[in-house]
Amino acid sequence: MHFGKSYSTLLLALGLLGAGVSGCQKSAGPGGGPATSANQVVIAVIPKGTANSYWLGVKAGAEAAGRERGVKIDFDGPKLETDITGQINLVEDKINAGVKGIVLAACDTHALLRPVEDALHRGIPVVTIDSGLDPKEDPSYCYIATNNEEGGKKAADALAAAIGEKGKVGILGFLQGAASNDDRLKGFNEEIKKYPGITVVTTLYDDSDTGKAVNQTANMLTAHPDLNGIFAANQPGGVGAANYLRQSGLVGKVKIVAFDASDDEINDLKQGIIQALIVQNPYQMGYQGVMEVLNALAKKPSPQPRFIDSGVTVVTQQNMNDPQIQKLLHPGSS
Repeated sequence: MHFGKSYSTLLLALGLLGAGVSGCQKSAGPGGGPATSANQVVIAVIPKGTANSYWLGVKAGAEAAGRERGVKIDFDGPKLETDITGQINLVEDKINAGVKGIVLAACDTHALLRPVEDALHRGIPVVTIDSGLDPKEDPSYCYIATNNEEGGKKAADALAAAIGEKGKVGILGFLQGAASNDDRLKGFNEEIKKYPGITVVTTLYDDSDTGKAVNQTANMLTAHPDLNGIFAANQPGGVGAANYLRQSGLVGKVKIVAFDASDDEINDLKQGIIQALIVQNPYQMGYQGVMEVLNALAKKPSPQPRFIDSGVTVVTQQNMNDPQIQKLLHPGSS
């Protein structure tokens, strides 16, 4: 961890930062944002979307850090992860509302660069989580996320094991241009080449929409009725693919390995519809994201390396009841 070395120094820095703002007027943020006073530290936590329960783990971690350090968390994001324009507008709304720092999961690696630069020019530090910015241009304080390429490789190994290291597989991605999607698919495709008996026959995208994931799974199996396995790169894909197999009587005939761990995915794992889940640690992303923003406000240097791996775990029926795994499956529950 990169925080906790000097809590009193941090409080002093934050107090001086608040004191430097003229007046004591309150202002309401655009779009119904929180009213803030000159001496109140508000950190905006902006996920890629709010429809996916994965982001509730980020929210729980961020709020835990906020309680620990006595700062207010403004958790707000676009409803849909495809709403890049909506997220850009939201970042700029929070800047104008006077937040002191931003924790951001970027919907697009390039499109969010300008609003992040706008924040930095206004003296508002930005920490990226989950899905970052183009690493060649990323100006954020640090990036906290799953090593998504490694997660994709673990998914390939898990799916290979589930189908006996031979057969045809399809990939259900969610959004081209999102760093997390692209890295997961890159890792999967690289690792699956180690299994000469397996062929990737198709890659489709569901826009992080469960209904579209059902339809794309149907399209996948219509075109390839002899498909043996599916890699679903996020929660809506995993839930949608499992729903289609259930509806079509294909449970057990087609194996699924999916990212994330929603309640639906956990139940599908218990029932054997999904064979393995690639589980991230969104609670840790939210918690440490807030802590690193506070480090930036206290003028501490960026952590080195700037990428902080929040971890990834393969969960199966065999290990899902282990206490440490349960903490990952139910972040913030205790």
